[in-house]
Amino acid sequence: MEYDFTLKYQLAADDRDPAAIVERLGAAGCDDALVGTGVAQRIALAFTREAETADAALRSALADVRRALPGARLTEAGPDYVGLTDVADLLAMSRQNLRKLMLNHPDSFPPPVHEGSASIWRLADLLAWFAERGHALQPALLEAAGAARQVNLARDAGQLSPEMLQGIKPLIS
Repeated sequence: MEYDFTLKYQLAADDRDPAAIVERLGAAGCDDALVGTGVAQRIALAFTREAETADAALRSALADVRRALPGARLTEAGPDYVGLTDVADLLAMSRQNLRKLMLNHPDSFPPPVHEGSASIWRLADLLAWFAERGHALQPALLEAAGAARQVNLARDAGQLSPEMLQGIKPLIS
């Protein structure tokens, strides 16, 4: 199956030549990615990768990027973090209709991971909510959102000290 996903990185201080970076990425197997180099010391790769699973697609892309850019630090895998407008576009509905669904189902609608003037949700949570209600969704999108979420959670968990992880795990499980 073909999976679409994005990987964003903070580049190492000595990686300053966009043309050389793109060349190394292509040589490492990232020729199935559109590379964005418009922000200094950052890079975004929009992949369309063939694999048996979304997890396999993301893992192989992560390995390819690591070979090409060993000093780069992953900052985000997507599709994961989304606003209501993003989800409305994906589901071909209006933002107002999506907001109405959210307000009419306060007990079951997934809570945002960040609340504020611009709330942010995890796409996998929202897609699962819609799938439970019989909405037809693209299997590749569902799978890619779940795999990207796992990559971001693993990245974030790696920033916890072992003591904090041990102390928190029993409280949140």
